[in-house]
Amino acid sequence: MTINGWIQILLFTAIVLALVKPVGGFMTRVFNGERTFLSPVFVPVERALYRLSGVDERAEQHWVTYGVAMLLFNLAGMLLLYAMQRLQNVLPFNPQGQAAVPADLAFNTAASFTTNTNWQNYGGESTMSYLVQMAGLTFHNFVSAATGIALAVALIRGFARASARTVGNFWVDLTRCTLYVLLPICIIYALFLVWQGVPQTLGAYVDAMTVEGAKQTIAVGPVASQEAIKMLGTNGGGFFNANSAHPFENPTALSNLVQMISIFVIGAGLTNVFGRMNGDERQGWAILAAMGLLFFIGVAVAYWAEAQGNPAFAALGVDQAPSALQAGGNMEGKEVRFGIADTALFATVTTDASCGAVNAMHDSFMPLGGMIPLINIQLGEIIIGGVGAGLYGMLLFVIIALFVAGLMVGRTPEYLGKKLEAKEVKMTMLAILVLPLSYLGFTALAVVLPAGVSALSNAGPHGFTEALYAYVSMTGNNGSAFAGLSGNMLFYNVTGAFAMLIGRFLMIVPMLAVAGSLAAKKKSPPSLGTFPTHTPLFVGLLVGVVLIVGGLTFFPALALGPVVEHLAMNAGTLY
Repeated sequence: MTINGWIQILLFTAIVLALVKPVGGFMTRVFNGERTFLSPVFVPVERALYRLSGVDERAEQHWVTYGVAMLLFNLAGMLLLYAMQRLQNVLPFNPQGQAAVPADLAFNTAASFTTNTNWQNYGGESTMSYLVQMAGLTFHNFVSAATGIALAVALIRGFARASARTVGNFWVDLTRCTLYVLLPICIIYALFLVWQGVPQTLGAYVDAMTVEGAKQTIAVGPVASQEAIKMLGTNGGGFFNANSAHPFENPTALSNLVQMISIFVIGAGLTNVFGRMNGDERQGWAILAAMGLLFFIGVAVAYWAEAQGNPAFAALGVDQAPSALQAGGNMEGKEVRFGIADTALFATVTTDASCGAVNAMHDSFMPLGGMIPLINIQLGEIIIGGVGAGLYGMLLFVIIALFVAGLMVGRTPEYLGKKLEAKEVKMTMLAILVLPLSYLGFTALAVVLPAGVSALSNAGPHGFTEALYAYVSMTGNNGSAFAGLSGNMLFYNVTGAFAMLIGRFLMIVPMLAVAGSLAAKKKSPPSLGTFPTHTPLFVGLLVGVVLIVGGLTFFPALALGPVVEHLAMNAGTLY
């Protein structure tokens, strides 16, 4: 590890923290229906959309109605994306003549982009037409991100309101999030990426002559527009197979920094929205502090593991120390233009959030370095998290933490004046437990069935980690991969699609039930026995509960994969 590396990490952290209040304040005004500096431009557009779709922006919805609207909207979008892939060979904007996508891969991809996962069992530049990339994948990048933010706002309203039967209007929240938050930022962001060297064209791929005299086809296309929402919306699916390690997606150190910031900015800002809507910004800062502590632990371990290098190389006398002539450490699978610090930071950020974009191949990380992204997703990507998903995931852990605290002192747990009773705790546990059920259940099938094992490129613990990471990433709606898994086969396409749908929607429904139940409750004023939830003690309790739940649930699986691989590697046995 170097001082320069730590300066880069601290600079990134400082920029994100500086953006929390302005982003949170703006989003609060948007979702409260207040006037913003964008209102003169977008209010007429917003009202026109409501008239065309028959939506009454003043009519709010019960949590069940809100949830049904969300599910039907996502189902319709998934079916449309599936049809576009199957028919792309006869649809326009296909200059390379891409063939129709096979049924199982189309099903997997439709589920992937609908759920904000963007797991890709294909190479984007060699499989999808421009129309599918733009009207299919990029569209879902916007609306899946907006769906997650809308759901987070619905849960915030559940805590903020008293004796209410509604949690908002899904159609209004979806529209406002897209118009006022995602679209304006992405327009500017895409122009910035074009300036940095990212292509944005509808022209055909370019043929170039190499110095050896051979012809090389260089893939281009509408990359910048997809790249912007891919990062801001924590989607992660790349136009190119190499994702953000590709120089046409992430050409410079500046673009790399901005991409990492954009992954975190909305998730961090939503903690401030939570505090503002509940009338106490300290509550949002406390949640962000818990997220920040877990983030710092993760990035420190990942950076340390990658900077140490490979002990097998050290035993051969290979110099792995950083110097003016080399980066040092483990540079396998990494881009030299980013180096170890920015690569470890990017891997931590993209898996803290449900993004999944990568600027290096996680399969080439050291065992403990690769374990950090895996743990980040297993915890539910609550460390800042995906747009909306991180906040409502962390709020579910807040309920569990306060339930545990209540058990210790013999009081009914409460949060922000709301009593947390049996219904809320049961729904919370259901939402949290559905994730490890899918992570571990599908992994168990993959490592015992021939169809699953045949796709693994490694034997032993590393091969087990490849399978585990795949289902953790798909269920966690992350989308990154260990890159050693050949996932484009019937078994992984079908089981992976179901894992993604389970991870997204079977968590959302009980979460909305919690929001509806809390909104209907009365608020009680704080008393002498009220546990303050804006103090370091609360932050420590919350972090402790997250780590204990994660450790008890996932340590056995981690012990079979990265832990034993690390021990074997240091004992001189490489798998």
